[in-house]
Amino acid sequence: MPRPSKTDGPIVYIVGQSLLGQTLAAASPRGVCMLAFADSRRALIEDIERRFPGSSPATPRDPAMPRLRSALRHVATPWKPVTFPLDLKGTDFQKTVWRALKRIPAGHTASYRDIARAIGAPTASRAVAGACGANPISIAIPCHRVLHSDGSISGYRWGVERKRRLLALESQRKARSVG
Repeated sequence: MPRPSKTDGPIVYIVGQSLLGQTLAAASPRGVCMLAFADSRRALIEDIERRFPGSSPATPRDPAMPRLRSALRHVATPWKPVTFPLDLKGTDFQKTVWRALKRIPAGHTASYRDIARAIGAPTASRAVAGACGANPISIAIPCHRVLHSDGSISGYRWGVERKRRLLALESQRKARSVG
């Protein structure tokens, strides 16, 4: 279970439907701090309340609404660059891993070992996997692009089937852009 995160101001969120099911986008005054999926709206709300106690639904006139909507739209086009600010909330090690994940191009994958080497910690594959599991901002921090060293699909915080769908979507997009 994730520990509650400290924030720099109020966290607001919206819940909508996407190709990956119920989807929640949350933002602090600094940027999007959560993009998550679940089979039910209730599960998403319970997750954000655990992670960000005191968070609340955004109102239509909330200043964060444009970035929240942008984050929800991004789910349908994971190969496109992120156009909204992010507010990464994690340990220094997690943030280092997440920055490395952002360098994996859409349609490509890397192993946990590759990421560990890329951040200068070649024996930290398990810690990298832990950082991927703690990632609260799916797709924008593309932990779905990380596989086992043998290329097999490993766990995904939001379900292996969602990970497969994301990888297939990006792979199809890459094939169309090459062909």
